[in-house]
Amino acid sequence: MADVTDATFETDVVERSKTVPVVIDLWAEWCGPCKSLGPILEKVIGETNGKVELAKVDVDANPAVSQAFQVQSIPAVYAMVNGQIVDGFTGAKPEAEVRDFVAKLAPAGGGDGEGEGELSEVEALVAAGDEDSLRAAYALEPLNPIVVVPMAEILVEQGFTEDAETILGKIPETAEVRRVLAMIRTGKTGFGSDEELEAKLGELLTQVKGNDEKRQEFIDMLEVMGPNNPLTAEWRKKLSTALF
Repeated sequence: MADVTDATFETDVVERSKTVPVVIDLWAEWCGPCKSLGPILEKVIGETNGKVELAKVDVDANPAVSQAFQVQSIPAVYAMVNGQIVDGFTGAKPEAEVRDFVAKLAPAGGGDGEGEGELSEVEALVAAGDEDSLRAAYALEPLNPIVVVPMAEILVEQGFTEDAETILGKIPETAEVRRVLAMIRTGKTGFGSDEELEAKLGELLTQVKGNDEKRQEFIDMLEVMGPNNPLTAEWRKKLSTALF
């Protein structure tokens, strides 16, 4: 378990998730449900013997992380694998549900010794990343967010947006799900250089107040950028200032 801050999030969570799945627990000292969920997360994740790691973020002390995840209620828990949010939930959960959540992330093989660190068949297929591998993974686990999100991205790239929306609708909403849905609405997977991106955001920012269409376009751009883009939190704050 690690206490993570705005300054250490990139290293301790994003980069670390490229080696081992990281569960992010967004909490605050005043939050009663957080105090009941926290020990359950620590216990269950501790029992994975390092196959999954826990990162705790105090949202009051770390506003940048809170803004990046668009935190509206806590506790909020997200799972990150290879720098991408793949699953999540809000509110306190019983231990059985937490175990199910963590079990989806833990690599195959238990305890120390043989099998330690090995990928499951589905994880190996997802790690391969090509279309055939992802389709094979989807055939095995069509409700696993780790599989569904990249599969939906491929469908979007091929123009099958309705199919992408359908499979995304079967898994919990996370930042990654919202990102792909925003890709569908905008018809874009990226926005060129940072200079071009900020120029477009700056143009839209002058039009968002009182214009629902422009406001949604601005929000969709932020969603496509994703919570890991350092510009996202900055421009989300500018949006809040412009609106209120």
